[in-house]
Amino acid sequence: METNALYFGDNLNVLSERLPDGAYRFPSESVDLVYLDPPFNSNRDYNLIFKEQSGDRSAAQIKAFTDTWTWDETARDTLVDITGPAVNEGRIPDHVGRVIDSLVRGIGHNDMSAYLVMMTPRLVQMHRVLKRTGSFWLHCDPTAISLCS
Repeated sequence: METNALYFGDNLNVLSERLPDGAYRFPSESVDLVYLDPPFNSNRDYNLIFKEQSGDRSAAQIKAFTDTWTWDETARDTLVDITGPAVNEGRIPDHVGRVIDSLVRGIGHNDMSAYLVMMTPRLVQMHRVLKRTGSFWLHCDPTAISLCS
């Protein structure tokens, strides 16, 4: 594993691309700092805007990501995974699966529950690799926080 490295992207993808199935397991408690800047359900599309050769802004752009969470098949399938197979395979602690299942039952199938379900496996993976003396920085935004209240 490369040391003193900054990895950019969805942590689930970064971990699986750096160490795919069949490779040695990413060492638990080996990371000093985790910074998470998750999407916040802003209900916006974020685009990558290109520049002309002159450096001026171009009309050309592509969608980088959509920051809208809805309860859909993906959310449902992820909940099924994190409350069943992922627990059985040791990817999600049993108590985490039970808490998320209870939260979703309590608040229903909505934007916030889809967001929480999406965040669960990512937070578990970050916790797994973080040293006991490590720091976890989570960028919180009023958009997502207000959905909880």
